Amino acid sequence: MSDNMTREESIARIAAIIKDIKFALLTTTNSEGHLHARPMTTQETEFDGDIWFIGAKDSGSVADIKGNPRVNVSYADTGKSTYVSVSGKAELVEDRAKLEQLWSDFYKAYFEGGIDDPNVQLIHVDATGAEFWEGDGKVKGLFQMARAALTGKPATDMGTNETVKL
Repeated sequence: MSDNMTREESIARIAAIIKDIKFALLTTTNSEGHLHARPMTTQETEFDGDIWFIGAKDSGSVADIKGNPRVNVSYADTGKSTYVSVSGKAELVEDRAKLEQLWSDFYKAYFEGGIDDPNVQLIHVDATGAEFWEGDGKVKGLFQMARAALTGKPATDMGTNETVKL
């Protein structure tokens, strides 16, 4: 964990960064050992150290998680120059109450049978660590990079980067 932040502060900071990001990349390891990243819709729940997705039982992500539960979830908001990479352990969950809590009509596009579709699968990621980057704004970042290119000196004051153990 960062020396400057408690676990609770780290979780709150990550929650604030990712709260409005609609899609994340869920990276799994397939049976051949290759990494595979897939876009997933983020849930409208506040990050508390757990990440939830609704996936399909017949998807590559679910097959990969069955073989190796170690995953990475990445978020990016290029407009705000904020990025988060969360590592953790995924599990496949059957919990009707949780599914009802997370379900929205958006998922009808993916599941013909709606919430009762037998292919619906909850994916729970227990976050164990994260790294995040917060830029000071796109214009300032571009200025810093341009100045570095012109002077040949590394860019400085490019924002905040923290690695935290959750």
